[in-house]
Amino acid sequence: MATIVAEALALLQRGDSASAHGLVDAACARGDGDALAMRALRRVEGRWLPRDLAAARVDLAAANSIGAARILAGFLASGVGGARDWAGALTMLDDWADRDPIAAGQRALIAAMAIDAHGDPLAWPTPEPLSDSPMIHALPGLLTPSECDLLASLSDRRLRPALIFHEGQKRFVADPVRDSDAAGFPIVSEWPAIHAINRRLAAASGTTVEQGETLQVLRYRPGQQYRVHLDAVPGLSNQRSLTLLVYLNDDYTGGQTHFTRLPLSHRGCKGDGLLFANILPDGRPDPMSEHAGLPVQSGIKLIASRWIRQRPPDGPNGFGQHEATSS
Repeated sequence: MATIVAEALALLQRGDSASAHGLVDAACARGDGDALAMRALRRVEGRWLPRDLAAARVDLAAANSIGAARILAGFLASGVGGARDWAGALTMLDDWADRDPIAAGQRALIAAMAIDAHGDPLAWPTPEPLSDSPMIHALPGLLTPSECDLLASLSDRRLRPALIFHEGQKRFVADPVRDSDAAGFPIVSEWPAIHAINRRLAAASGTTVEQGETLQVLRYRPGQQYRVHLDAVPGLSNQRSLTLLVYLNDDYTGGQTHFTRLPLSHRGCKGDGLLFANILPDGRPDPMSEHAGLPVQSGIKLIASRWIRQRPPDGPNGFGQHEATSS
């Protein structure tokens, strides 16, 4: 770790934030890339600096490092901290492809996508109804095998035991309902290829990309499961109206998505999607949407999950600010 960053973190751990700020700001003024990247992340996170996504974008551009370039390309692709610039995001991937294998992999994957000049999909699967009440649709071939492999690969080193954010305690705690491992793609990791996938998920669900929460990848080992639950949260003013799952592999047994009150069990092949409604017309959680991820019997199950809200967030910070750099 760079000396300046290590010194600043040590000062923060001792509670001397003023000295840490001064040290980092002075290094940034000298053009230190590691310090600029650190300040950008702190501005995104809003922990010891006010949250300022536009300023973070400026710092990332000045940092000129692989890590900063990855984040900045994602900011350009999705319009974080400034105007959305899909062409600029692709140019960044091209510029860094010879030094960054992740940039090269994204660029090759995007080149194979059926998308327009803005990164929007040109086509998506025709839904196959499985239930009318609640609405449950299968979406065969929503992602390609290569796209599934990318999500699995990028998640592999980031997977951790599933946590939930406890609003009362203002910290992450173990999820009592699921015992899987999870990896999220918050705004600092919503790189261009991830954002293009999110735009296809939005189109397939008939929503805007801004309505989606952070895309997650979940890993279930034998015996692990997602116990019976509702995805809608009672009292939430902007409710999780839809859930969209994508099966990233199919070399496992068990692990069906089971709707307990229908009853209906479903398991897709690699790349298939499953879209279902979570709420009633008046916005209350629909008890008929109760479901579970049944225990995996053998192999490892990988699934991507995106909760979709009724509308985009009211403010500029998006959903899950506390997840900004947690993954």
